[in-house]
Amino acid sequence: MEANNSKKHVVTHLLLILGSIVMLFPFLWMILSSFKTVGEQMSIPMKILPGSFGYLENYKQALEAVPFLRLYLNTILMIVGRVICAVIFSSMAGYGFARMEFPFKRLLFTLVLMQMMVPGQIFIVPQYMMLSKIKLLNTVFALIFPALVSAFGTFLLRQQYMALPKELEEAAVIDGCNPWQVFTKIMVPVTRSSLASLAIFTALFAWKDLMWPLIANNDLNRMPLAPGLTVLQGICNNNKGALMAGSVIATVPMLLLYIACQKQFIEGIAQTGIKG
Repeated sequence: MEANNSKKHVVTHLLLILGSIVMLFPFLWMILSSFKTVGEQMSIPMKILPGSFGYLENYKQALEAVPFLRLYLNTILMIVGRVICAVIFSSMAGYGFARMEFPFKRLLFTLVLMQMMVPGQIFIVPQYMMLSKIKLLNTVFALIFPALVSAFGTFLLRQQYMALPKELEEAAVIDGCNPWQVFTKIMVPVTRSSLASLAIFTALFAWKDLMWPLIANNDLNRMPLAPGLTVLQGICNNNKGALMAGSVIATVPMLLLYIACQKQFIEGIAQTGIKG
């Protein structure tokens, strides 16, 4: 019996290692290609390793072709704005759907779920028309606008609030707390792991958002990183190494963010599945 379990563990670990290699290979290839010269990129047979990891001409060309500092600033402003809106509005909406009773509650929550099921591209035209009417295209607010309300965040936090025992609220009410105090002083601190995971999710989705920033902004100096890379692709079309270098520059900060916050991310996801 123990021998069979050991074999199963070995097979499981081998499959996990193989899956990890498959997932990590494109990222490793991107890093290695960013140090290759044009000749090494086009050599036959294909070279896996660059001739020298000290070759930084691709990074220099990428930094000169696109204003990465400005793109980083725009991206940070977009992420901060989207995270703040998602955390504040989704936590309040999720708490309301989980703990309060009001007319048409089930219908409204069904509409929230329906919004999650519909492709986001459907909302692009009305969102663009709304921003055009209020003359806020080509602004930082235009980047934040689609994420002012998060259906995913509302659903995520509703599940978390439903998993909490009602005794928490009852004890707070006995101590003299009103509904707002119950929410801000009891519920929000208890669900900080889920709020952190929502913030990470929102930041990740914002970081890789490509279509909407290209539609809402036509000025490179007002674009975030993802659409900025499409501009870099057009400029450095003959040098894939520079494009890979730009991709590394754009990817590393989000990777560091995940490494720093992975504990909150995993805890939030695990706690969300306690109760459906």
